[in-house]
Amino acid sequence: MNEPVAAVECHGLTHRYGEHTVLDHLDLRIERGEAFGLLGPNGAGKTTTIRLLATLTPVQQGTVRVFGFPVGQRDTDIRYNLGYVPQQLSIEGALTGRQNVAWFARLLDVPRRERAARVDEALDAMDLLDVADRPAAAYSGGMVRRLELAQALVNRPALLILDEPTVGLDPIARDSVWARVARLRAEYGTTVLLTTHYMDEADVLCDRIALLHKGVLRAVGAPAELKAAIGPDATLEDVFRHHAGAALTDDNATEGGLTGVRNTRRTAQRAG
Repeated sequence: MNEPVAAVECHGLTHRYGEHTVLDHLDLRIERGEAFGLLGPNGAGKTTTIRLLATLTPVQQGTVRVFGFPVGQRDTDIRYNLGYVPQQLSIEGALTGRQNVAWFARLLDVPRRERAARVDEALDAMDLLDVADRPAAAYSGGMVRRLELAQALVNRPALLILDEPTVGLDPIARDSVWARVARLRAEYGTTVLLTTHYMDEADVLCDRIALLHKGVLRAVGAPAELKAAIGPDATLEDVFRHHAGAALTDDNATEGGLTGVRNTRRTAQRAG
């Protein structure tokens, strides 16, 4: 019997920037419906992996398939099945929440006759309908992130990619974002791929975790399995330190609305 088609399959994925190898023969499989965490220190290759999966960066060596579609050959089919929330701010503060989501609906080629209903559906899923006609610049940090999720959901993606989705948010705003992602998985069976530096998030949210360090896959498995392999009282932070050999850093960021989120992400980008 043939093995079911996975949400994501990478074989021998290698990527270089000049002489620097960012990914070194990465083999990775993400099953449909999983919440999968991609962890590692800055510079580990997480964002490059995501950009390859999202068809934003061409594959140099190896193969990548998303729902069976090969990256580089069936990119349009992949994009129809994909929702992507990047680290970089992806909303326009001068537009209303509704206008931001409607803009993405056009970019993602949602049929014209369905756009208004899809926009409302995505805003409702993120509990933003009551503020949909306010300028996004007036949103709090948590609302900004939920608006970005609404943009990513407007095409009803089978795979939702979240690159550090709660950076810069306070604990209440973080919980709000994750509660809505959990609801999406429960209602629609959405596959979720996320990166985060918050080990508590990864521990609670992810069915399985892969840990990258210097472009090499160091460990993969369920959080409980990875912790048990380190020791009886190990935490996921212990697993991270064991495989990455690098200290975790606390973003020490607080929710400060649109400007605060933008500044936090700029700082993170400058830091690598």
